[in-house]
Amino acid sequence: MNEESTPRLPVLQPEQMTSDQRAAYDEMVAGPRGGVMGPLAMWLYSPVLAQRAQALGVHCRFSSSLSNRRSELAILITARHWRSGFEWNAHAKLARAAGLPESVIEAVGNADTPEFDDPAEEVSYVFALELLATQGVSQPVFERARDLLGEVGVVDLIGVLGYYGLVSMTINALRIPPGKEPPFAAV
Repeated sequence: MNEESTPRLPVLQPEQMTSDQRAAYDEMVAGPRGGVMGPLAMWLYSPVLAQRAQALGVHCRFSSSLSNRRSELAILITARHWRSGFEWNAHAKLARAAGLPESVIEAVGNADTPEFDDPAEEVSYVFALELLATQGVSQPVFERARDLLGEVGVVDLIGVLGYYGLVSMTINALRIPPGKEPPFAAV
């Protein structure tokens, strides 16, 4: 491994953890993920952050108003935006399992515009790209998203994008390896 691919912090083992870190770890293991890996393992260095961020992640991934397909689409767009290989590799297979078409997954990974059969997925894509690229959303895109996703859906979409932005920044800053080469086209 070269220096750029060496993780910057070691994964804490349970026997190395403080009582607060162990409590955060146990909470994550008991939750719907059933384990602690990648960025969640790094957040244990700050146990309060770990507990609060993972709770937000549980909502964003398991109980938001977005369908699994729309949520996984937003996660892939965020992983692609941040070029976060670990997150891409973890969620590309979850997106497939949620029924997101392979053509959409490949297009997002290659920074191409996918073709959508579902208008709500299309507006989720446009909303996410616009927000990540311009740090805002135009009124027409916002209104279409609100019409197709509802107000709760728009807020949940923003939450997914923000949470997975935190995940991706953690992965990139701490050099969490992707497990394999990410399928991103050169940008």
